[in-house]
Amino acid sequence: MAQKETPIYKEAAEAVRIMREGGIILYPTDTVWGLGCDATNREAVEKIYRLKQSVNKKSMLVLCSNADMVVRYVNRAPSIAFEVMEVASSPLTVILPGAVGLAENLIPEEQTLGVRVPDHEFCQEMLRILRRPIVSTSANISGCETPVGLNDVAREIIEGVDYVVNPRFEGKPTRKASSIIAFGEGSEVKVIR
Repeated sequence: MAQKETPIYKEAAEAVRIMREGGIILYPTDTVWGLGCDATNREAVEKIYRLKQSVNKKSMLVLCSNADMVVRYVNRAPSIAFEVMEVASSPLTVILPGAVGLAENLIPEEQTLGVRVPDHEFCQEMLRILRRPIVSTSANISGCETPVGLNDVAREIIEGVDYVVNPRFEGKPTRKASSIIAFGEGSEVKVIR
């Protein structure tokens, strides 16, 4: 029971409560500050598109707590993708085929999904409580510069979310976007960024 009394648990539980109610949050990750919601909630995903003034499905990825969670939402990922994720020494987003079980407006026509397992205590705590993937996309209006810290986030974004996570839970982010590698069903590999 003592864990439930920790500040990180309380903050994560409040963020998850908001997401379970269909809200969107502004939160720190292991890279930059992001906009997030329950990745299975179509209306919440739509709110993020409206706030970002974009419907680019490829700009949205999801955070998963571990490989076990990934395979519940991506059913055609080649095993090499998991090997690469395991040895990555910096934040890595993998684009995987066979997205399933998520809000349909989150999945592009190719049925792929961008996934990252964050090395970030606060994100992991939210994922542990929610037990579903969390949308993660940069906290900016489409076409504007990606904010690296909360102080860089536009007022319009801050006022447009339902909850802003306390910056004390930022941790030690890289302050730059993750690398991106796409994996095909036949183990094709393409470095995107």
